[in-house]
Amino acid sequence: MSDAEKIRVHAREEYVLPARNRKERRFSIRAGDVVRELGMNGRTPAVCSALKGPKFLQGNKLRLVDVSGPKSGVSTTVVCTYEFADAQPSSAPREDSWARLRGALKEVFAELGGGEAYLRAERESFYPPKADR
Repeated sequence: MSDAEKIRVHAREEYVLPARNRKERRFSIRAGDVVRELGMNGRTPAVCSALKGPKFLQGNKLRLVDVSGPKSGVSTTVVCTYEFADAQPSSAPREDSWARLRGALKEVFAELGGGEAYLRAERESFYPPKADR
């Protein structure tokens, strides 16, 4: 097995498949991590090339979204970010988590006379009563 093939197999097993199983839309691979994990010191150009190559992308149904690092594109600090090309975009837009909370305490505040009344009562009882001197 060639070095490029070892790199592609390792990246698939350690990064692509776990990300797919977690149903992530995007994930990243740092070239230096692959170099260290495979003990390929001095083979950084081969790692960077394999991670950006069409065999790796097409074989795993990936789209290379971003490559960060030095301009040369060859370094242990290079980070490749991928998206799954075969992922089905959701038909419904994702609802914002904060938007789901809107109005969650509406009934509670209504029972207490409204939000303003609740805050006023809390402020009044925040400090202990002053002792007469």
